[in-house]
Amino acid sequence: MFHDGTERPVARPKDTDEQEIYYSGKQKDHTIKNVLLVDSAGRIWFLSATYAGRVHDKRIADEAQYRLPEGSVLGQDSGFQGFTLLGVTILQPKKKPKGGTLTDAEKVENQWLSRIRVLVEHSIGGVKVYRIVHDVIRHWCLDIRDQVMVVCCGLYNLRLRQQMAADGIDES
Repeated sequence: MFHDGTERPVARPKDTDEQEIYYSGKQKDHTIKNVLLVDSAGRIWFLSATYAGRVHDKRIADEAQYRLPEGSVLGQDSGFQGFTLLGVTILQPKKKPKGGTLTDAEKVENQWLSRIRVLVEHSIGGVKVYRIVHDVIRHWCLDIRDQVMVVCCGLYNLRLRQQMAADGIDES
């Protein structure tokens, strides 16, 4: 499994306080954010609640309190620094030490993790094929915003399942 956060643009709120809450310095835009849990086949297994763009990925994951079976392996990027789950092995790329270098083994491990991480990014991109998720959502009702993301994740999983069946790949 691998988890990652994704941001979706929203219309700029008129209220100054709301503008601060929804402003994401990373995207230089007003956004809402979710964390997704994706397996090695690219299927989305978990979608967190929707948060304002200012909230950090790790905090969303902490508050979501999802559980994985004991002995599972969870890959994450540096946005989840310090995130842990009981009985789960966490894989995270190694940072280069200040003034030092990474060993060849650490570089190979980072490349391997990067290849896995691409699957997650492709899953997020597969959900954002639906333009209602990719473009600015102008609907102000928070429940509708959540439902839009849930439906698009479900459609992505359905499309992936159909593609796997057409290719003759077993889903398990």
